[in-house]
Amino acid sequence: MKPIKNYLSLVKFSHTIFAMPFAFIGFFLAIPQASASGECVIMPGTMSGLLSPILLQKFALVLVCMVTARNAAMAFNRYLDRHFDALNPRTAIREIPAGILSAESALRFVIGNSIVFVMATWFINPLCFYLSFVALFVVLFYSYTKRFTALCHLVLGVGLSLAPIGAYLAVTGSFALLPLLFSFAVIFWVSGFDIIYALQDADFDKAHQLNSIPAALGKANALMVSRILHIGSAACVTVAGVYGGFHIVYFAGLGFFVGMLIYQQSLVKPNDLSKVNLAFMTANGIASVVFAIFVISALFLQYGW
Repeated sequence: MKPIKNYLSLVKFSHTIFAMPFAFIGFFLAIPQASASGECVIMPGTMSGLLSPILLQKFALVLVCMVTARNAAMAFNRYLDRHFDALNPRTAIREIPAGILSAESALRFVIGNSIVFVMATWFINPLCFYLSFVALFVVLFYSYTKRFTALCHLVLGVGLSLAPIGAYLAVTGSFALLPLLFSFAVIFWVSGFDIIYALQDADFDKAHQLNSIPAALGKANALMVSRILHIGSAACVTVAGVYGGFHIVYFAGLGFFVGMLIYQQSLVKPNDLSKVNLAFMTANGIASVVFAIFVISALFLQYGW
């Protein structure tokens, strides 16, 4: 069990809680479209259609894709940054620089998860399979971006934003505006909180020619950029609610999500980073899970499932 625990720690498996709820949102958004096309039949007042074998199979495959893609991305990031991590007192305790896991074993973990991810998309539909290579490129390429652009936070946001649209494609096999609005919300949300997290390493990044918004603009200006991005995220979920004609329950969840963004921003000051982890992990984890519960509940009420 200890080797498994080490790998889970390597990829910070608990952080899966950030994007996974948005994948669930994308999945449930797609069900009415799947029902309209006859792929699954859902009668009002019954969940029998939701429990159809084809939907359950796709839900399981979406979970596999989410976990393996993120595992590959995080492990590759740790593999690629291992020398920088060893120099940074904050990250020197990570598994590879601390000698808990070898770089070679981490790379094998990346390859194994990448293969499983692509194989899982093969069983979903042809479009997901073809796009799996693009998705894999995006989430792995992020690890290089800090070496040449301060916009690395946005690339991370793009990687996680594949969750809602990817889950929607898994069910419908086609694109639509509504899940894309949630994807843009994720881009702005993730980019904003990643800037907050990067505040901790602003001085280290500048000293080692690594790029980030805090290193490029300073901590105060970086926080301002983070706030602008979070305003963009709030705007996207608001537009999604209006465009989708959601049940009123959705807007209660929207209020909670926006409130958590405001709370997160209030925790961190340019001269006081003591609450960065609270803002990063706790606030974001609660925001995504609770918001997803409200959105999915609104869909149940809206469609009479």
